[in-house]
Amino acid sequence: MSSLKILVGSLLSILAIQSASAAPAKYQSSPLYGDKKLSDFYEWKNKIPSQPGLLLRSEPLNEGIRLPEGGEQYRILFTSTDGIDGKSPVVVSGSLFLPKGKAPKDGWPLLVWGHGTVGLADQCAPSWAGRVYRNEQYLDQWLKQGFAIVEPDYQGLGVAGPHWLIHVPQLSYNILDSARAALKSGHNISNKVIIAGQSQGGAAAFGAASYSASYAPDLNVKGTIATGVIYKKQDEQLPILNQVNKYTPNPAIAYQILSFLVQQQLDPTLKASEVFTEKAVPLVEHSRSQCVDQIFSDVAFEKLTTANALLDQPSEKYKKLQENFEKSYGYYPTLKINHPVFIGTGANDRTPDARTQVQLVKDACAAGTQVQSHLYHGLGHSEAVPRSLQDAIPFAKLALNDQPIPNTCSVNFK
Repeated sequence: MSSLKILVGSLLSILAIQSASAAPAKYQSSPLYGDKKLSDFYEWKNKIPSQPGLLLRSEPLNEGIRLPEGGEQYRILFTSTDGIDGKSPVVVSGSLFLPKGKAPKDGWPLLVWGHGTVGLADQCAPSWAGRVYRNEQYLDQWLKQGFAIVEPDYQGLGVAGPHWLIHVPQLSYNILDSARAALKSGHNISNKVIIAGQSQGGAAAFGAASYSASYAPDLNVKGTIATGVIYKKQDEQLPILNQVNKYTPNPAIAYQILSFLVQQQLDPTLKASEVFTEKAVPLVEHSRSQCVDQIFSDVAFEKLTTANALLDQPSEKYKKLQENFEKSYGYYPTLKINHPVFIGTGANDRTPDARTQVQLVKDACAAGTQVQSHLYHGLGHSEAVPRSLQDAIPFAKLALNDQPIPNTCSVNFK
């Protein structure tokens, strides 16, 4: 039966692909993007259909990156919209997981999972490299609750081309189009969608929620769950919980390296020596093809500090690139979401600052969004994810059944 489902899904996708107008692939493989041939699966050599959310192909996930609580599990390739110009078709990879057992009569509800930062290189894509243990355990709980799960890798991870980290349109399109592709997979999945994500994926989840009504009105998004959400108000500086001693080793240099590499992808004339010291430049170049855990390890090995890794003042070119990137791609198009939103925050979170997450709750409430927020005292960025499950699962079940959800917008955070 499962083979028949795959065949039906493939035939439907082929018919849709043939009927859609097509455009050539926009991005070619380049070392600048950390591109590396993974397997033939990730290489789409035909013209890319212009319709976003089409399932192009699927194959079973190999052992080692499967979820223990999953039944059928697939690597997928689907169409989406380019994050930079907002119109060109691109190909994105991802993973699709089905629960064990028989689907309910109206199909499995769908959880779309936005993963956190893994790096910029193709080899870091979760559909290829797998996922950290915390995420594996988290997703297993959703499978046990009877949710099918789709996890996009995000544009430029797995497939050729650049990935731009906290790029709200790119992440939002990929989340929504992966849901569309899952619904076209030929499996018994219901168009009852819960969006979820952590950290970079928290931005992806909230971004997808903010784009859902305009970009993907065909999706029946019932609720959004975001933890560790990255948020900045326009023309407002981020608060700093603790000023880092510039002479002590600073793991956050890893994120500054990734941020620089994103800007260099957009402007290849930008040089590492415009931002980093002579000591740090070799590691910056090496990091292009490494995943985030390795970059953190390398930063620790080199004992990089703010003083010995970063110039006192980066070049004006770099500062202008950052400013333009943030203005163009760093903000949510709206904070008024047309479905309930869950926001979970570790009170000790510094990546991003917990106070910015609380501010998002306030601003979304003021915009008219129904928000259920949870502040987890004593927990940091990562620890809040498993802790949030006991609140997020009941939230999702209420949302799926259109039942009243406790709204915490009246809470005044201090």
